[in-house]
Amino acid sequence: MAIVKTHKYLFAVSILCLLTFNNVAQAASVNPKVFHLLNRLTLGIRPGEIDRVQEMGVERYIQQQLNPDAISESPIVTEKLAKLDAVNLSPVELFQRYNPLNSQLSPAPNKVLQQQARQVTQQAIEARLWRSIYSDRQLQEVMVDFWYNHFNVYAEKGLDRLWVGAYEQQAIRPYALGKFRDLLGATARHPAMLFYLDNWQNSAPNPNRNGKRGLNENYARELMELHTLGVDGGYKQDDVIALAKIFTGWGFKQPGQKVPDGYSFQFNPDRHDFSTKKFLDREIAGTGIDEGERALDLLSRHPSTARQISFKLAQYFVNDNPPKSLVDKLSKRFKATDGNIKLVLDTLFHSPEFWNRKYYGSKFKTPYQYTISAVRSTGLDINNVKPLNSLLSQLGMPVYGCISPNGYKNTQEAWLNPDSMTRRLNFATNLANGKLPISAATTTASSSVPTAPMVAIDPVKLAATLGNNFSAQTQQAISASNPEIRAALILGSPEFMKK
Repeated sequence: MAIVKTHKYLFAVSILCLLTFNNVAQAASVNPKVFHLLNRLTLGIRPGEIDRVQEMGVERYIQQQLNPDAISESPIVTEKLAKLDAVNLSPVELFQRYNPLNSQLSPAPNKVLQQQARQVTQQAIEARLWRSIYSDRQLQEVMVDFWYNHFNVYAEKGLDRLWVGAYEQQAIRPYALGKFRDLLGATARHPAMLFYLDNWQNSAPNPNRNGKRGLNENYARELMELHTLGVDGGYKQDDVIALAKIFTGWGFKQPGQKVPDGYSFQFNPDRHDFSTKKFLDREIAGTGIDEGERALDLLSRHPSTARQISFKLAQYFVNDNPPKSLVDKLSKRFKATDGNIKLVLDTLFHSPEFWNRKYYGSKFKTPYQYTISAVRSTGLDINNVKPLNSLLSQLGMPVYGCISPNGYKNTQEAWLNPDSMTRRLNFATNLANGKLPISAATTTASSSVPTAPMVAIDPVKLAATLGNNFSAQTQQAISASNPEIRAALILGSPEFMKK
């Protein structure tokens, strides 16, 4: 009976959340600038973090996070990743270790290959979650989330089951706070992207190939529409065709008797269109691989690219409908620094728009942000992250699971609905009551199988971790409730659903 009442109450709270998201008052328990900063530059506030940042100062924290290489990685992250033997492998090594030569391009690999690929994908997912929860380089993790969605690759498309982790590790993570042009080039050359958007099949017409391959526009179109210029960026269909021709021959080595290191990047001149192209009103001579590099240069430095990237960053860090003044400011900085992401973010974090109080708590957390922030807020010692990706699947946002090239959205409209709220609150209840099998394992006397201990979350400590940043309405609802469900109500509150 008590369980039924609890679920009814949580459902009522979910309806309350839906009705009051735009009417949340800020508490004055902590420096609101620190709370806002941690909400936006991290994937969730951990115990003691507010006090630490208040002591070190806002500016020092910003500069520290903008320079992740100067931050020692958490030993917990190092320990967790050391157990994942596929995380640091290249596409070539993944091919050599996990796939036989004769089944690489099969659209329906056999059961053994499928199982091996799932294990590699699962390790990549676990690595992402471990870093998100425990890394002290939080802004880097935030930017990995941002850029992976921007340059999305879907894990369930054929060979990308093996490669999404390597793609993030090699093409996204090293450049998340670097130069946009380097990031663009790394994604363009990575086998995961070449396979996902079919550019490995993009070839100039050749009668000797019996029509098996030809011009493929998929990558060229998404490169302009999603990765750089934007849908209204000023390009035409003729530019799509020209860009597709420019990228003919960009692919990877095919495995076989004479190519033991299959799946490293390869430019194949036999598949390239060497005609002269007109792209974005520029004439590009048919010289080979340099054409692609020149096209990437043009795209990365185009004013439309500066505007699209600036809009997306402003939307991610400030508001679903970011102020034009901020987008203009970031665009100007992007162009002036040749796309230096760190310097653009530095401008963003020092802008009056970022610190405008009306935007505090205005961003609705995506399922990924909500799940990670909930776990981080508890301070639990985690030993199993698989239930977290299961939740993300239920919420429609599994890691590496976005089918479409545009990646997951980060706006309230995409994720705020009654079904999602109910699932979040069920998760909050299980997490708060110690019923989620994620905590540090113990071994019972009667069994050698590790079992997760029941660790209920202390609502007083949880509220303190979050700076007691709750409206009077939420505080009243929590204080009037049964103590056993207060932690769940905190994790299900309108304030915690936003950042």
